[in-house]
Amino acid sequence: MTSPTATSALNHHNSHARGREKLKAHLAVLLFAILLATSFSFGGIATRVMDPIALTAFRYILTVMVTGFLCFRVKRYRFALPKRPMRFVIIGALMSTYMLSMFIALQFTAPVATGAIFTVMPLMSAGFAWLLLRQQTHGRVLLSLIIAAIGAIWVIFRGDIHALLRFDLGKGEMIYLIGVTAHAIYVPLLRKFNENEPPLVFMFWTAVATLGFIMIPGTPKLLALDYASVPMLAWVMVIYLAVVMTLITFLLLQYAATRLPAPKVLAYSYLTPSFIIVLEGALGHGWAPIAVLAGALITAAGLVAMATLPD
Repeated sequence: MTSPTATSALNHHNSHARGREKLKAHLAVLLFAILLATSFSFGGIATRVMDPIALTAFRYILTVMVTGFLCFRVKRYRFALPKRPMRFVIIGALMSTYMLSMFIALQFTAPVATGAIFTVMPLMSAGFAWLLLRQQTHGRVLLSLIIAAIGAIWVIFRGDIHALLRFDLGKGEMIYLIGVTAHAIYVPLLRKFNENEPPLVFMFWTAVATLGFIMIPGTPKLLALDYASVPMLAWVMVIYLAVVMTLITFLLLQYAATRLPAPKVLAYSYLTPSFIIVLEGALGHGWAPIAVLAGALITAAGLVAMATLPD
């Protein structure tokens, strides 16, 4: 027999926002997808002049400092170790696994291949959301996710059917698949592990735990870095990635994850390749062929259908 506490927790994990709160949650995760696209372009600029693991370590060091200042100096929250700290150890391990696997995978494969692997994340998250939270995903929602994924894959492969047919799972793809799996678990755990702490406090301890894992490979990279040769632009990118891409995106993701089902939250990441194309064109790096826009429209149609379906 299910205990009253377990039943209450189950109901909490399967209750979703409605009306204005639901709209705000969808807008939050849409903004998350737009900001995520900027990280690929701006992060790519920074990693050309700084080791990517060292960059990630600096990013989280700064995130911990900024978040800590906001928590304990601006908001004046009392500093105390969190209840059940193992929650943050697990979340930190999952996020660091995703971040590091992406950089390691790119040593063996092309970004287009990692983008293709990324498209399985929302569908995987639907499975983990059921396993961890017993969140039910309607068949029509799954169908809209698949439609959106098809559009995203078309964009990722630039409308080249031959490039898609040549795709195979190699060492880099398998490494990144581990990271994608970790991220698919991470999103439903944001809801499961939330114990009504202020969002900034939750973010602070998540960043601390993530930094702890990243510093394992990051420490030797930081010690070996030639700081005098790092241009100012790289440090500007570090600040942007730390404040915008870590702090703000986490708060957006946490806001949406506690109000929407996990698959719907991650589904918006399908728009990221399309946003990347727009941003790269705006930066003067060239525009994608018109045929690629068809994939973007298919993705948008799938996401509109998903957003309007019942949770």
